Amino acid sequence: MKDEGLTMTKEFGIRNMTHSEVDELVGWAAQEGWNPGLDDADLFWATDPDAFIAAKLAGELIGGGAITSYQGEFGFMGFFIVRPEFRGKGLGNILWHSLRERLLARLRPGASIGLDGAFAMQDYYAKGGFVFSHRNIRFRAEIPKRPITPTVDNEDIVPLAEVPFDQVLAYDRCRRDGNLSGYGVVRRCGQGHKIGPLFADDAQTAYALYGHLAERAAGGPLVPRRPGEQSGCARAGTPTPDGRSLRLCPDVSGPGPEYRPPAHLWHHHL
Repeated sequence: MKDEGLTMTKEFGIRNMTHSEVDELVGWAAQEGWNPGLDDADLFWATDPDAFIAAKLAGELIGGGAITSYQGEFGFMGFFIVRPEFRGKGLGNILWHSLRERLLARLRPGASIGLDGAFAMQDYYAKGGFVFSHRNIRFRAEIPKRPITPTVDNEDIVPLAEVPFDQVLAYDRCRRDGNLSGYGVVRRCGQGHKIGPLFADDAQTAYALYGHLAERAAGGPLVPRRPGEQSGCARAGTPTPDGRSLRLCPDVSGPGPEYRPPAHLWHHHL
């Protein structure tokens, strides 16, 4: 059973998920109101299938989470959920710490881990070595029609698939070559659409990209998210705050440098 990574007892085990179990977890997330993207799980699975971890009790799926490794240089914990009837029994605590240890094992020594969390759980996360990084604010807007007049010429906004991937990769690494000044993705969800990621060199470009992406959500809700320290995009399509979470990073060997979200960063998560 070594390859399955089973822990605990014969009754309770933690191991890698199957694709069908991931789909089941997505259904739970929708019931919790997380409104996951319809294609998000498949994309993450294709990229890193080993990231999905299941908790099973007597052969029944009771919880799970994701521990994504970015080439071993950075990790992210998310998608953590336990079925309501199994909460308050300590099983979620075992699962959460197992996720953390498994992710650390997938990363180079000293690599950072991020996670999304709830404000009320900060003390719990601190016990796992995490410190507060920044807030996330989720907005919601009803898009009856195109919300803005573009401030960037239409011919300057093209499908991302037409841009050479090496340019996108370089942009993600904050290397500017003068050809790409921003990009964004709009994703279908169970309810409406989400925008994320959205990257731009300046507010004008972000505003124009937002307008083009928002067209896909015409007639329904649109949910962009951003770090709480940023401002500017909130006026596009007049979205209003719809929820808050916090993002944390590990503090295993002492406090790191203060986090300042770069000007071009707009947040996205599963």
